[in-house]
Amino acid sequence: MTARILVIEDDEGILTFLRRGLAYEGYEVFDATDGKTGLSIARDHPPDLVVLDLMLPGIDGLEVCRRLRAGGDVPIIILTAKDGVNDRIVGLDMGADDYMVKPFDLDELLARIRALMRRSQPSSRPKVYQFSDLSLDTGTRQAHRGEQIITLTAKEYELLELFMRHPRQVLTRDVIYDSVWGYDFGGESNIIEVYVRYLRQKLEDTEADRLIHTVRGVGYVLRKTD
Repeated sequence: MTARILVIEDDEGILTFLRRGLAYEGYEVFDATDGKTGLSIARDHPPDLVVLDLMLPGIDGLEVCRRLRAGGDVPIIILTAKDGVNDRIVGLDMGADDYMVKPFDLDELLARIRALMRRSQPSSRPKVYQFSDLSLDTGTRQAHRGEQIITLTAKEYELLELFMRHPRQVLTRDVIYDSVWGYDFGGESNIIEVYVRYLRQKLEDTEADRLIHTVRGVGYVLRKTD
């Protein structure tokens, strides 16, 4: 089945470039030049992936991203001229899975699209990981801490699954970047710290023991509290 990609971009030159490049690679391409139209297309023709510009007329890209994420787990790649770390973090916090700065290389974009497509494909053999009183079902993508259901965003799920697949193993920042985001944001980014904090807030309360621990100068590890 041909994968369907929705491109929401108001620059006609970039839109034409993307439409041709993606179609050449065999994707079915839908496109829109504003946020409202993009959301309508996503509703009527659910895409397998969205390439989304931030600077859109009417409903801006961040709001489009938020609404798309509220409606499901479709992979989202943001395109923008803004290259600041804080700008990337805002987009990712809204639910985007990846971030590319204009001007961009088409081959790199295609590689990231393929990587996100692979990650979003459900496993043919779902598995339930268990560590202490924490469980993660890869079929339903749902976590439990004891009897409590933990609702996770797409990136929180990927990060927790990585920890659950490697309990008691110290995961370096490089390993986490490569496994969850597919590339390194650079030494100035604190995106890993941000998402570890999100997970801790959801997994821990005043009664629950900490499970995700910081190994200073190295990375993080899933283990019971000493």
